Amino acid sequence: MDLSAIRGKYTTKGLDIPDLDKDPIKQFETWFQDAIDEQMPEPNAMMLATVGKDMMPSVRAVLLKTFDEKGFVFFTNYKSKKARQIDENPQASSLFSWIPMERQIKIEGKIEKISTTDSLKYFLSRPKGSQIGAWVSHQSSIITSRSLLEQKFDEIKRKFVKGEVPFPDFWGGYIIKPVRIEFWQGGQDRLHDRFLYEKEENGEWTIKRLAP
Repeated sequence: MDLSAIRGKYTTKGLDIPDLDKDPIKQFETWFQDAIDEQMPEPNAMMLATVGKDMMPSVRAVLLKTFDEKGFVFFTNYKSKKARQIDENPQASSLFSWIPMERQIKIEGKIEKISTTDSLKYFLSRPKGSQIGAWVSHQSSIITSRSLLEQKFDEIKRKFVKGEVPFPDFWGGYIIKPVRIEFWQGGQDRLHDRFLYEKEENGEWTIKRLAP
């Protein structure tokens, strides 16, 4: 299949350093709010790339659940493939891609578990079905059929029908603590605008323009 004729036409006007906030977290917040305002589907979906000791990269979509100056937080099963890779190599890269807006954001940094208290707080805010789902899915493990998964869900649902679903100790959050954040905006004739924020040892951020 020849895909060479598929060509998007970027129309966004140019972007320059004075247009950006000096703080990449504030700039992220601005663009994230724009994605919400433009009603992008799942605006908090981000591609997460990790690499384990076998050096084979793995990427999947996860949902950003909170962010601040400390970093970007998502939740998962601590026995999943991504968790094993994070244990072996606690660095990650994530990507937000809002193509209809001609924008992307790439985040690179160190990754670590958040506190059990913060994970519990978020777990208790989830719908009961999602809480049960955390118990049922041994993420990334091989299963023989979907019906078996649904059967386990029904068993857990009956078990906790009259009470709260307990917090599983194999589930919780990770935070990506960024050292580099890149903002990409599409431009005419493929002259895209790319700006890289890098965190210095003193905690300050520098901004550089990159060639498209």
